[in-house]
Amino acid sequence: MYLNKSIKTASQLGVLLLLFCLSSCATWELGASGQRQTKGKTFVIVGASSGFGRGVAEQLGAYGANVVLAARRTELLEEVAQNVRAAGGKALVVTMDISKPEDVQRLADAALQQFGEIHVWINMAGVGAIGRFWDIPVEDQARIVDINLKGFVYGSHVAIRQFRSQGYGTLINVGSIESENPLAYHATYAATKGGVVNLGQALNQELRLSGNRNIRVVTVEPWATDTPFWGHAANYSGGTARMAAMDPPHKVVNATIRASLRRRNELPVGWKARGAYISHRLFPRFTERLSANIIHKAQIKNAPPAPSTTGAVYKPMSSGRGVDDNVKQRMKAENKLRKQKKQQEASYK
Repeated sequence: MYLNKSIKTASQLGVLLLLFCLSSCATWELGASGQRQTKGKTFVIVGASSGFGRGVAEQLGAYGANVVLAARRTELLEEVAQNVRAAGGKALVVTMDISKPEDVQRLADAALQQFGEIHVWINMAGVGAIGRFWDIPVEDQARIVDINLKGFVYGSHVAIRQFRSQGYGTLINVGSIESENPLAYHATYAATKGGVVNLGQALNQELRLSGNRNIRVVTVEPWATDTPFWGHAANYSGGTARMAAMDPPHKVVNATIRASLRRRNELPVGWKARGAYISHRLFPRFTERLSANIIHKAQIKNAPPAPSTTGAVYKPMSSGRGVDDNVKQRMKAENKLRKQKKQQEASYK
């Protein structure tokens, strides 16, 4: 019996290792063939002013795509548009709020008026609320649902109707590894991301049953990533927002663009996300407990103190303007100082 268990465990670890290796190719930049397929296509990106959205938009510009940039911060959208055009692409700026269905429809109308068709619609806008569930105001949590889930429903509805009208198209919704493995201190955010992956799964089956074989829905599931998300999140944890072992955003940027060309319904990005994805299926309670312990140490135990904030939940912030936000670099500096302090304290004893 023990031998059988050992063989089973070894097999599971072997599968994990293989998938880790295979997952890396999804995070590479497109080659010449992929770039040719992308050139001239129209991409609508909701949440294009910073983070993943900005990264995808500027990379698509380098590939010669038509990029429709949508978010709440007009000034930043114009800046991204300039970069897209300078790289060789075409850009259209539409200021909007994904939580307002009339704004989402206006976005689609503007894209069609400018470019005539939409090949790929990407819902990337998102906000978080960090802290113990009972400490986060219910109004903030409702707003997270408005943006992260209801907003994705609005965007998906408009995109799918357009794709059915023209006969083709790809909808990409950015979920999270928390779509699969929810994290402590992110309860409502995790709930919305679980909803996003279920939305995509149901839509793909409805499209199949309706004979819409040239329309697909992809859910991209990143690991925690070093973007302005952390500075934009509502935060009631008492500590500066962060997560351990964050990935660089270029992995998600490349994976999202690749997802527009490949028939895959769910895409955990990178080996850490893939590992958590599989681990949660094999050992769900263990994986949730381990993940909770990791975030507790990073967010509650070791994070420098910070006041409570609503972040960008209700209105845009001027900070957090780039693709990355150097959170990981700041954490390394903090860890170095913490070690030095411990060494000094030990030397005094």
